[in-house]
Amino acid sequence: MRWNLRLTAANKGIWKASELQRSLAEHGLAISAGKMSGLWSGQPVSLKLEDLDVICVVLGCEIGDLLIPEPQKVTRPGEESVTQNAVGAAGPVSAVVPKRRDGRSLPPA
Repeated sequence: MRWNLRLTAANKGIWKASELQRSLAEHGLAISAGKMSGLWSGQPVSLKLEDLDVICVVLGCEIGDLLIPEPQKVTRPGEESVTQNAVGAAGPVSAVVPKRRDGRSLPPA
């Protein structure tokens, strides 16, 4: 997931973290300057669902405006997109395609 608070706030005319912090406080969500800085300029490690509700109310947005899915970053266990060969140059990993024992192919994934 990509955190999109800053752009969402800018679309609502809020350009500074302190402006958003004041608006959140007016709606009952007191956030420390350090946590506000992390929310504004980075990707939060954790955030309460109740806090997300208040942020959405203050910004007049939906949760999908704040959290952007990035499915391309998800890999299956054991899969890697790049490997090292014997001379150290990176190259793509060839995909292992499972086959049925009777020789027929499997349906596409």
